[in-house]
Amino acid sequence: MAASAMSRVADWTTSLSDAQPVPYWLDDPQRPRPEPALTGDESCDLLVVGGGYSGLWTALIAKERDPGRDVVLLEGREVGWAASGRNGGFCAASLTHGLSNGLTRWPDEIAKLEELGVRNLDAIEAAVERHGLDCEFERTGEIDVATEPYQAEELAEWYAELERRGLADGVELLDGDAVRAQVDSPTFRAGLWDRRGVAMVNPAKLAWGLKRACLALGVRVYEHTPAVDLVRSGPGMAVRTPYGRVRARHVALGTNIFPNLVKRVRSYTVPVYDYALMTEPLSAAQLASIGWQNRQGLGDSANQFHYFRLSADNRILWGGYDAIYPYGGRVRAEYDDRPETYAKLAGHFFTCFPQLEGLRFSHAWGGAIDTCSRFSAFFGTAHQGRVSYAAGYTGLGVGATRFGAEVMLDLLSGERTERTELEMVRKKPLPFPPEPFAWTGIALTKWSLARADERGGRRNLWLRAMDRVGLGFDS
Repeated sequence: MAASAMSRVADWTTSLSDAQPVPYWLDDPQRPRPEPALTGDESCDLLVVGGGYSGLWTALIAKERDPGRDVVLLEGREVGWAASGRNGGFCAASLTHGLSNGLTRWPDEIAKLEELGVRNLDAIEAAVERHGLDCEFERTGEIDVATEPYQAEELAEWYAELERRGLADGVELLDGDAVRAQVDSPTFRAGLWDRRGVAMVNPAKLAWGLKRACLALGVRVYEHTPAVDLVRSGPGMAVRTPYGRVRARHVALGTNIFPNLVKRVRSYTVPVYDYALMTEPLSAAQLASIGWQNRQGLGDSANQFHYFRLSADNRILWGGYDAIYPYGGRVRAEYDDRPETYAKLAGHFFTCFPQLEGLRFSHAWGGAIDTCSRFSAFFGTAHQGRVSYAAGYTGLGVGATRFGAEVMLDLLSGERTERTELEMVRKKPLPFPPEPFAWTGIALTKWSLARADERGGRRNLWLRAMDRVGLGFDS
């Protein structure tokens, strides 16, 4: 390695020397105290299992629909501690992990899915206002940036496709000069700005605010109370916990990547670990050197992509690229920290923003994403409609979990709605095979995606085969 390259690597690693291995969002002195654990027996109309966005939205909407409904929420650790408190804080309107994925899988429903997605994001914004959720909500949109010539061509082709289908409202194609006028990086060649379809939030504050709103409406919240098993109990269900039990007429499961209490659902998701860095706050001069006056979220167009955004105090969150699947699909705390990925991300950061040389990272962390084979949520019921579940959001759950909460409540009600009639809701993805086939297939897909990035986006035989059976991944 040349001396100059070695020097740059040293600079990147030095920038990480003070980084705390904890999620920035959760490292907050205003973090609320947890509610007490459940001891003894409880009964209720609706039991919600999971204190992330899925469970919180379900409990909140259940009380808003019927204030007299008795609702209990159980959380195994603390509200928002897992994916809901450690993601990038991109709250997207898309319910389908992006329009391209939705158009490929549900072309006949895509207009309705897009409409429902916009309505869902509007409803989140309204809830933030209605309940006074102090979560730094900014509807600034997101720019998908091209860093290679073939990516710029693909963005232009995709924009033309959106125009042809009447789906380009609020979307603007930016050439190299225009995108660099928004955020200045020498690597940016073009961009596609979705002006209204994405908001930025502080994800932990959103979870904590939803918890406060639930408590204010009378939801009984128990933290440090894992749900151990789920069984029939007379006309309803019972969930056992380490120190007690809850009987309920209905149960909504929002546990996502953690083992579902309906065991047959477990094969539909695998954990993929994602990692992120957070910088120290930028000075006024540093911020001026990159522009970013409109505070959009950004993501690049590679298969192994980065996502990045500004926090309320003008730090840059920089995440993505590596997606790590642990053999056997285990979810373990030790996987939340991966120094080799942090070093890689730091190098990519300074390649994107060389004008920020000398900036340091204050936090570095990871977490598990609940991934399914169609890369967007799936839904279902069990125990003759007494139990509903939603899972598989694959990284875009900050916004879509609210829609999933409405679906779970619709399914429990037994009523046909515009949501329950969707093919997306009625049908499930393909389950993952057992090991070693799951690990082998995921590893081969990851290697193939990296090769496609190196070869101008050209997909190899494996990726084309996955496309043909509905398992293609291009984002």
